[in-house]
Amino acid sequence: MEGEDVEAAEEGTWSRESIPKVLRIVSTRLPQRDLISLLLVSPWLNGTLVSYPSLWLLLDLREMNNAGNRLMAALSLISAVNQINLEFAQDIEDKHLELIKNKCLDSLQNLEVLNLNGCQKISDKGIEAITSACPNLKVCQVNRFWIAADIARLPMSP
Repeated sequence: MEGEDVEAAEEGTWSRESIPKVLRIVSTRLPQRDLISLLLVSPWLNGTLVSYPSLWLLLDLREMNNAGNRLMAALSLISAVNQINLEFAQDIEDKHLELIKNKCLDSLQNLEVLNLNGCQKISDKGIEAITSACPNLKVCQVNRFWIAADIARLPMSP
């Protein structure tokens, strides 16, 4: 019985002291999409990862599924971000950008670069919502791609 108590205490100490040190080393080597997934796993992992603000200067959700919800969750947990890359991100809509403006305003105060290229479900309304919340925004990339059939219907100049 006593041996089990000592073992449990040692395990708890290892978890509180060693895992944050291991995460600090490993987190600099993981792709950010994996870090974002870890950030959303548990409050304990969240607290450990958020304590390294340099990991969150860039949020790269390029080509990710469920990007709108992931972006909202990440911004609600971190304090500041400099760049957000949503290029060809899936499932991000105006409603996500409006919610981020309303609920995560503090996280956007240092945002300088926003890439929305290829985000097909974002309109001018969503772009206005997010950019109006970013006083330090210097670059906003927006490039919507048209279906080839629509381009074929455009009048040709002589």
